[in-house]
Amino acid sequence: MKAAIVEKPGGLDRLKIVDRPDPGPPGPGEIRVRIHACSLNFHDYGVVSGRMPCDDGRIPMADGAGVVEAVGENVDEFSEGDRVISCFFPLWEDGPPPLADFSQTPGDGLDGYAREYVVRPARWFTRAPDGWSHEEASTLTTAGLTAWRALVVDGGLKAGDTVLTLGTGGVSIFALQIATAMGARVSTVSDEKLERLKQMGASHVVNYKREESWGRAVLEHTGGRGVDHVVEVGGPKTLGQSITACKIGGHIALIGVLTGAKGEVPTAALMSKHQRLQGLIVGSRAMQIDFVRALETTGMRPIIDSTFTLDSLADAFRHEDSGAHFGKIVVTV
Repeated sequence: MKAAIVEKPGGLDRLKIVDRPDPGPPGPGEIRVRIHACSLNFHDYGVVSGRMPCDDGRIPMADGAGVVEAVGENVDEFSEGDRVISCFFPLWEDGPPPLADFSQTPGDGLDGYAREYVVRPARWFTRAPDGWSHEEASTLTTAGLTAWRALVVDGGLKAGDTVLTLGTGGVSIFALQIATAMGARVSTVSDEKLERLKQMGASHVVNYKREESWGRAVLEHTGGRGVDHVVEVGGPKTLGQSITACKIGGHIALIGVLTGAKGEVPTAALMSKHQRLQGLIVGSRAMQIDFVRALETTGMRPIIDSTFTLDSLADAFRHEDSGAHFGKIVVTV
């Protein structure tokens, strides 16, 4: 079968397309899935670029969507022909997070979904939304579920709340869509893509290149109250502004490190505003099942920026690295 692998020490020129043995039939508790699509995430870029260490020859990509070709004994949840999506933390079924690393994450600690076929435990997948293409479904595993957990599971989002999103990457676009679908008002910070964000439902936009104190601009837009939720994807260089923009007692979901993995935290400001700063990485299988159900109810569909083939996976990552994308980048397998 065709697969992509990352050769050490990493880098897009070390991303190779190879032939790997077919995984064969599923065993007890397993399913065989024909993978049709993957989507790119910042975490995947960290692996293929060599910024995050992985084993030599690792198959990348945490997000996989496809069709069940066969089921093993004792599998009752899926049948042949079912459309499924992968789980980012396949061993985290429900409850509190059981791990604090990526040792069991496909495409990092384990081989991922940049390949034609996989045989994995059935519990490592959930059902894909009815009527969705494989390309659409592949966007949910990481970016979609992260936004859902940040706003709904951890944040308790409700109609009438105010939300701040940053940029136009996969998580931020999903957060905008989820928030507007649930009746929240969204402020967003970006650059020249502001008009498109307005078209998607953002009620207030700020160009961070023209307004350096964008946190203050968001605060003023809310009449000095601040937003209820911030989906913070930037990290150390944007966190201070997010604290400024957030209300007293508000919720900041820290889910990204686009501006660095470490830095100063304005602790006095965070404390004085009684804010809840919560770090998170994706979510559990149970959260993903709930998310899929919500998507089918609301009719929301992901924004796909562009589609590449597996043979051009390196070009897909170059496009991601350019920052020119709006929404998700997808790879067909």
